[in-house]
Amino acid sequence: MRILIAGASSALGRATASAARAAGHHVIAVGSSAERLEPVDADERLVCDLTSLASVESLAASVGQVDALVHLVGGWRGGGGLAGQSDEDWTWLEQRVVGTLRNTTRAFESALGASEAGRVVIISTTGLAKPTAGNASYVSLKAAAETWLAAVGHALRATPATTHVIRVKALVSAADREAEPDRTFDGYSDVDDVAREILGLMH
Repeated sequence: MRILIAGASSALGRATASAARAAGHHVIAVGSSAERLEPVDADERLVCDLTSLASVESLAASVGQVDALVHLVGGWRGGGGLAGQSDEDWTWLEQRVVGTLRNTTRAFESALGASEAGRVVIISTTGLAKPTAGNASYVSLKAAAETWLAAVGHALRATPATTHVIRVKALVSAADREAEPDRTFDGYSDVDDVAREILGLMH
């Protein structure tokens, strides 16, 4: 399969790219910085402003056929109760969590629908089950991303393509554990485990 990973320079992106290549897939790693993409194990490394629909449409035209879109663009901002949910944080989160998903799914809809096994995968949060005031902006936009993905599924309903949400509390990598050896990271999901779960959907 030709798997496009949006947000490939993240710890999960790197883990997913390595797992995908090891499984024999063709990996197209997309990120905002050539320097950050350099260590990613991929067949193609492409820099794109995923917050710009025009840029993503150009990317889609240059890439051509893809069988899977793995959307790993994210980030977290919050805290401070409702009063601490600043407009700046909302805008930053909206662009990354929802905006990049909207852009990539619109630009690659035709390619995914034409695939014999199209897949769209996003990472969401277990926090949706119990929102908090300090997490209000983040969980609201993650809910919006899941709703958007459901609409993508509707758009692709006449094709073999399917959509998938993987919810985690938070992610942890080997580098995180090394940096904080005394921390337990209770409830966190290891990026290698999530990468394997993503790859399990590619068949």
